[in-house]
Amino acid sequence: MQITLDLPDNLALTESDLRREVAIALFQQNILLIEQAAQVIAMDVDDFYQILVNRGILTPPSDPDDDPNELIFAHLRLSLQQVKAGNLKPISELWDGIDD
Repeated sequence: MQITLDLPDNLALTESDLRREVAIALFQQNILLIEQAAQVIAMDVDDFYQILVNRGILTPPSDPDDDPNELIFAHLRLSLQQVKAGNLKPISELWDGIDD
């Protein structure tokens, strides 16, 4: 989908700023999942999550060693999409580089 907006020239937002704000708003309204909102702005899910935490939209787990549920579910959904698309890795490659 493509949308064209006519905005004032003196607006202090860049196109990427505007995209980010729209993605955040759509996430807050439960229109987009976190990974979909991150995809709108071509950002990694973890980085988008951090923006949401920094703005107080999401609350991180109290234990810093715990992964947030939002990210766990997002990564599971992304993995499922990859499997459905046939983007699989042989088991022999799963641990490549783990000791680096």
